Amino acid sequence: MTIPSHHRMVIDGEDVEALAGDRFSRTSPAHDTVVTSYPRADADDVDRAARAARRAFDEGPWPKLAAVDRSRVLLRVAALIRRDAAALARLEVLESGKPIDQALGEVATAAELWDYAAALARHAHGDAHNTLGEDVLAMVLREPVGVVAMITPWNFPLLIVSQKLPFALAVGCTAIVKPSELTPGTTVALAGLLREAGLPDGVVNVVTGAGGIGSAMTCHDAVDMVSFTGSTEVGRAVASAAGQRLKKAELELGGKNPQIVCADADLDAALDAVVFGVYFNAGECCNSGSRVLVDRRIAADFQAAVIRRSKEVPVGDPLDPATRIGAITSQEQLDTIERYVAEGTAAGASLALGGSRLPTPTGRFYHPTVFTDVRREMSIAREEIFGPVLSMLTFSSLDEAVSIANDTVYGLSAGIWTSDVNAALTASRTLRAGTIWVNRWMDGYPELPFGGFGASGLGRELGRHAIGEFTETKTVQLQVGPRTTRWLTDPVAG
Repeated sequence: MTIPSHHRMVIDGEDVEALAGDRFSRTSPAHDTVVTSYPRADADDVDRAARAARRAFDEGPWPKLAAVDRSRVLLRVAALIRRDAAALARLEVLESGKPIDQALGEVATAAELWDYAAALARHAHGDAHNTLGEDVLAMVLREPVGVVAMITPWNFPLLIVSQKLPFALAVGCTAIVKPSELTPGTTVALAGLLREAGLPDGVVNVVTGAGGIGSAMTCHDAVDMVSFTGSTEVGRAVASAAGQRLKKAELELGGKNPQIVCADADLDAALDAVVFGVYFNAGECCNSGSRVLVDRRIAADFQAAVIRRSKEVPVGDPLDPATRIGAITSQEQLDTIERYVAEGTAAGASLALGGSRLPTPTGRFYHPTVFTDVRREMSIAREEIFGPVLSMLTFSSLDEAVSIANDTVYGLSAGIWTSDVNAALTASRTLRAGTIWVNRWMDGYPELPFGGFGASGLGRELGRHAIGEFTETKTVQLQVGPRTTRWLTDPVAG
């Protein structure tokens, strides 16, 4: 790969520059080297991309294709992602700072999502009703919602666009996609693979630039639906703008996800999952297990084990396969992490490990960090930090643990470690979160829906119902035989 590599946007099947001619560069957060550059789109570029998507939906062949034909295109995309896995993963490492093995895993999972969406394309159907009376037959149709604006974040750029785009394409939608300006590379590359797979021009358009163009997408008259993944704060603004224009919105937002560790758990397995859960992707993950609630009877020993294990986690160059924690993706995010660590210390939590930037010749790296003596009212126990920072709390009963776990605006995921099936079932029913893990953490499958309660979002991605997010329901009633009733002369039913 040539460094820096210069990329263009994709609009109406063509590689294009921004109309204003502006460009921006991305510097590797691990190496302090400019690695990529892109066009800096503005509202005029959004307009031409949205209009291209509108034409492709209203006039193009994609929404009218047989489902099997759309499925074949999606399967070809999955194969192309696998073919280019090494290049896609390297590009993501350079722009995001995540470890190469995690990037390779993300690419592999993205390909699986395209495979799964291809299967769903052939199962997107409605219903027939033939028991409403002998003179009527009714059909309930599922039709594509239209043009979908997709705004994706920087932490899992290829994975998250693949949680949205193939499912929208499966039912015949068209799209305009804006990746984060920090990590646009794999999304732009994906657009090229879509073209290679035979997707018609204009069906998917990718614009690159700062967050302001996301607002232009949300508000554009040609857009029928908005699908957004990012912070809860921005998600509220997206939902408000979509609501004012009565556009459909699907939002996957933040989380402050608890793991409950009971005294009767397999503590070695729980220990590994706790360390993995908070440090995976440097904690820059909406599903990060950033809160751990431990039974007081075992808290001292378990916390000490977490601290020992955390000291062993390799931090460093993300291109090194041995690295488990890479660079912090942006200076803004590093500032946020440092602010929360300072708040936790000031509030009286005990900083048991880390709490500072790792000194390195280049890049932004942060020590694995553990707080103990955390109380539920502290900001580090309630708010999303998005960094390698673990808050450890204690509980005396399962009821107290669930109460602490639910004491936040978020509800994305939660977990419990126990050998008691009744405790597991009780927690699964009472924890308010979209995903509950029992004796495991952060495993995901294309077949299972993903999304949250409360401030963690609206709607669901993945699973067999995911395509429903990108459809509208239409009822069709057909008269069978002559219509014999007459409004003016027939008796009124009483």
